Amino acid sequence: MLIRSLSARLLVLTIFFVMLSEVLIFVPSVARYRMNYLDNKVAAGHLAALALAASPTGRIDPALSRELLAHVGAHAVTLSRPDGALRMLDGPMPPKPDVSFDLSKGNVRVWILRSLETLFSTGNRIMRVVGPSPMEPGASVELLLDEAPLRQELWGFGGRILQLSILISLTTAALVFLSLQWLLVRPMRRITGSMTLFREDPEDASRRIVPSGRRDEIGRAEAELAMLQETVRQALAQRARLAALGTAVTKINHDLRSILATARLVSDGLADSAAPDVRRVAPRLLDAIDRAVALCTRTLDFSREGAPPFTPSRFALLPLIEEIGPDLCLSDGVPPIDVTVPPGLSVVADRDQLYRVLLNLARNAVEAGAGHLRIAAIEENGTVAVDVVDDGPGLPPRARENLFRPFFGSARPGGSGLGLAIARELMRAQGGDLTLVTSTGAGTVFRLELPAPAVAGALSRAPG
Repeated sequence: MLIRSLSARLLVLTIFFVMLSEVLIFVPSVARYRMNYLDNKVAAGHLAALALAASPTGRIDPALSRELLAHVGAHAVTLSRPDGALRMLDGPMPPKPDVSFDLSKGNVRVWILRSLETLFSTGNRIMRVVGPSPMEPGASVELLLDEAPLRQELWGFGGRILQLSILISLTTAALVFLSLQWLLVRPMRRITGSMTLFREDPEDASRRIVPSGRRDEIGRAEAELAMLQETVRQALAQRARLAALGTAVTKINHDLRSILATARLVSDGLADSAAPDVRRVAPRLLDAIDRAVALCTRTLDFSREGAPPFTPSRFALLPLIEEIGPDLCLSDGVPPIDVTVPPGLSVVADRDQLYRVLLNLARNAVEAGAGHLRIAAIEENGTVAVDVVDDGPGLPPRARENLFRPFFGSARPGGSGLGLAIARELMRAQGGDLTLVTSTGAGTVFRLELPAPAVAGALSRAPG
């Protein structure tokens, strides 16, 4: 709808605020108009009373008196001069006043209240108005006036103020509307149009906005949007190249793993060779082939589209951790594992993936030279934290800086650096995380965090 547009809202708000300002100005303006009305009546009454001074007898013809009173708009006029002389001009039976006003007293608040009282009253009260004469210092004039003409004048003044307010509001609103349309609305439409066009095909360089060169906030927004669009376009182009490269690497790894598997089968017979030199190098050859197969397997796992399938279930944590020791290594050099896990502690996670992460951490510690492992778990603040602690030599600085970056974070010569990257991906896919707590010469501590069963259940029931 039109009213929902920024231009229409600005137009309506401008009219509203101008009208509100006029209303705030209207009340004191009406009070001032009433004071001027009464002051003019006092001045006219003084002039009418001077006709008595021109008469030798101090009296004038009743017809002339009525004409003068009609000209003033009063029922009676009394002029009190500084010398004590009185000049009274009235009809045969002047009415009694209903209310009295002294123009020499009062303040702005009183004048406003009396103006509103006159404006919204009904009927025709007789007002006794006393005020200093503007024509003769020290003289005062007293008038008997009808209130109805004053009310009519006030409403007429209010109508003129309303018409003027509407004219000012419309003119101001139109000027503000045109100014904002030129300064803000049109540039914003250009920016949003560029964003929409860019969204349809981000890789098209021609859809990038061209900054107008303005030096204000709009110009800065255009420049920043242009930089953002160019950055996104380059990132998408790089991502497309990496995706193509990843597809090629995946195919190469698949074929290479098949070749290595064949080489592994052939090499198995070398260990039984009669030649001593062949038997001596066979284990090293088999280890090299196994490492190459493992690297191909980890690379294939990492290059999959999206996270691995996630099958959550609730299970006890202690039996899972107790399975790590026997599977860690079959040699006599397996370091002892101390398990500090409450027997009743359960988690909601993918059991196979969690086991894979824990086994990867334990195996990394063993291969790094750890002689002792400790796995402890605790539940607090809606999170189950599992610490894997070893007494190895710690991680080198380069490995700590790139710990979870694929192909960068390996601490072992020949390592791919994929193990921890995949482990963190598996943990985050389950709503948890994997972090390095500390790593010094005295050992290394990794922490796995998972939502507590109650929290995980609530998240699984939450509407998507």
